Amino acid sequence: MSDWQIFKGDHKSHKVEKWPEPPPWRKFNQQGEQTSAAKTFQTNERVTNAVNMAIYLRRPLLVTGKPGTGKSSLAKAIASELQLGEILHWPINTRSTLQEGLYYYDAIARLQDAQLNQEKLNQGKGVKFSIGDYIRLGALGTAICSKEQPRVLLIDEIDKSDIDLPNDLLNIFEEGYFIIEELQRLKKHKDYQKVTVRTYDDEEYEVQNGRITCEHFPIIIMTSNGEREFPLPFKRRCIQLEIQEPDKKQLTNIVKAHLGDDLTEDIEKTIKEFIEKREKKQGTLATDQLLNVAFMFLNKPTLDDKEKEAIKERLIAYLNTTGDM
Repeated sequence: MSDWQIFKGDHKSHKVEKWPEPPPWRKFNQQGEQTSAAKTFQTNERVTNAVNMAIYLRRPLLVTGKPGTGKSSLAKAIASELQLGEILHWPINTRSTLQEGLYYYDAIARLQDAQLNQEKLNQGKGVKFSIGDYIRLGALGTAICSKEQPRVLLIDEIDKSDIDLPNDLLNIFEEGYFIIEELQRLKKHKDYQKVTVRTYDDEEYEVQNGRITCEHFPIIIMTSNGEREFPLPFKRRCIQLEIQEPDKKQLTNIVKAHLGDDLTEDIEKTIKEFIEKREKKQGTLATDQLLNVAFMFLNKPTLDDKEKEAIKERLIAYLNTTGDM
């Protein structure tokens, strides 16, 4: 039995002198996550062509595929290669609305500040707040307002949304502008014709007459795990792309991109076993499950055969199953 375990479960207290290095994709306090995703994402001509068509036609890219096939990594790869800055990420759930993606107006904070500040204003000591201090653009709103170059917007897991959200998004994609109602009501006042607000990534943006119009249509990646069908008008206005599960060569390249070129015989064997298990179609397997096993084999003290099998059994279990595991 090798001594790779940090927690032993024997009720004997001990101090860990040196903690193991985390996997490259689990380092939270370092920059470069997006660059890493760009280097490790494995593309092909079909994917590349779909991205370019979306760019030329100014259409969103609807990317479907099983979990772990790299749908979200595609957005990071595009932003990194084209030097478009950090991606704007809008994760979707059943409560997500178009308003959330466009902007947020904090009316309560504005009212509280006004009440607290009124007495000081009467004494000539207060500060006059702008309504723009209480408006923050969402990920979609920020993507639309980009002036210098298009931004990459990742609308993640749109198939989890409320039934109305896809159609609501269509209007924005087709019209290319949106209105901040709280500012438009004030546009007749000279002081409010131009108001500076904060963007999703904490930059300043000047809004004229309450309207934000698209100058560079964003590169929009909408991911879906295929949990629902979308309306035909929505699909018609998207470039559709299904990312296939990686084959043996692609899996090998993915592991090498994350962990280096020196793969052990055990890892090569595990890649083959992973593909064989996936082809049984008894459930879903994700590529990062294979990466977890490869990291354990490479970065721990030498494991015996029993420990290796136990790690593979635990880490490469079907995420869901349609048969016996």
